[in-house]
Amino acid sequence: MTDTGGLKIGWSQVEITPQEPVLIAGQFHARVSEGVLDPVTATALVLEQDGTHVVFVSCDLVAISEELHARVAERVHQRGPDPASIIMNGTHTHTAPEVRLRGGAAGHTAQNVGVELDVMAVEDYLDFATERIAEAVSDAWDSRAEGAVAFGLGHAVVGRNRRWVDTNGRSTMYGNTDTPEFSHIEGYEDHSVNVLSTYGEGGELTGVIVNVPCPSQDTEGLFVISADYWHETREELRARLGQGLFVLPQASAAGDQSPHLLFDKRAHERMLELKGRTEREEIAHRIADAVEEVLGFMGGARDAAPVLRHEAMTLQLPLRSLTEDDVRAAEAEAAEWRERYEAEKAELEENPRLRDDPRWYVPVTRSYRRMRWYERVAERFELQQQEPTRPVDVHVVRLGDVAFATNPFEYYLDFGTYIKARSPAVQTFLVQLAGSGSYVPSARSIAGGGYGSVPASTPIGPEGGRQVADTTIDVLRQMWNAS
Repeated sequence: MTDTGGLKIGWSQVEITPQEPVLIAGQFHARVSEGVLDPVTATALVLEQDGTHVVFVSCDLVAISEELHARVAERVHQRGPDPASIIMNGTHTHTAPEVRLRGGAAGHTAQNVGVELDVMAVEDYLDFATERIAEAVSDAWDSRAEGAVAFGLGHAVVGRNRRWVDTNGRSTMYGNTDTPEFSHIEGYEDHSVNVLSTYGEGGELTGVIVNVPCPSQDTEGLFVISADYWHETREELRARLGQGLFVLPQASAAGDQSPHLLFDKRAHERMLELKGRTEREEIAHRIADAVEEVLGFMGGARDAAPVLRHEAMTLQLPLRSLTEDDVRAAEAEAAEWRERYEAEKAELEENPRLRDDPRWYVPVTRSYRRMRWYERVAERFELQQQEPTRPVDVHVVRLGDVAFATNPFEYYLDFGTYIKARSPAVQTFLVQLAGSGSYVPSARSIAGGGYGSVPASTPIGPEGGRQVADTTIDVLRQMWNAS
């Protein structure tokens, strides 16, 4: 293929839905899948210009484990694009197969949940998903053709800050806000919908990147496989814009965001009843409305030869500094959960018939994972003495006047706002969960505590989050100054 200075675009989508029961990722307690509500997919987009190329791959998964990314890169290396060009992100659906073996930054692991479960081995699912995702990348690579892109900014209320602060300064995730101690919602909300559209040689719309600051976890507690609200969103967009449309979802910085309301719940439920929609359908309509509106204005601003630059970096981020007090508090919690785990396991051993009950494993696996969650604080305390930093991969892409910047975390919105506010790009797409996950909390959330900000859930602290943000801005400015 001869380079002409023009942009070449290739798309593909594959299903990565397992055909047998698997361990579902996304909660403390284990969940064995009991069926498929809707398919989980992987969508690949290749962009190439003057010999430079980048491959975006979005997966309906809770995160992208180190094992999955490495296996896909190795497989793709045999088929065409440079493995270093591949940027994979998870939508953070809590109803997709587990893909983490060692746990990585997230701390969770599929290797042991405290009891034996009759499920497809995570290794086997990784092999299956790797083959399908590599196939999508290869097909997208092979389908490259001259095209153009356009971009636009819309808005839709999808994500909301899920943490509130009481009059004593303590933060809580979710919970009852109908209390005299309620003070305020902890942080900001971002209702942007960033859209990048692609067009074929004949000017036809071929696909869209849709970037929303909200994880895909509306129906996060189900025991079935599902892409969550991105399934309804893809269906709604295709109903409006064409059944052949490719839709590549990305979650912007949203570590402290979710689709769930902290107040106005009854009013919201009443409106859903009046509309005859589920919450997932409501989210789909909101996103589709925003995308459809901006697409109506973007068509005349297509660019068939945008500057394309890509830089991949490995940063050494400082581990969150832990104290002996942090360890003692975590060890006390771990001891309580260990007592519960051992009692629940002993009861199962004494009464084997309990295993005939549906979801018999939920309490014991919750206790085991909670125990290990707290025990890892002491392990990290010891680790920080010898290895005070952790390597983290980030990507920065320039596409004309648009920037893409990734991180592997559930990255709190304060950091995302900081990057967007200082970015030299006209429009900046942040992509979280381009890796194995873990919360990176803001300084104010650390002060309030609560899930997502306590030591057990945050291997990387605010200092590391700021380092990612400052490095991203520095690289973006270098890219724009080089033009």
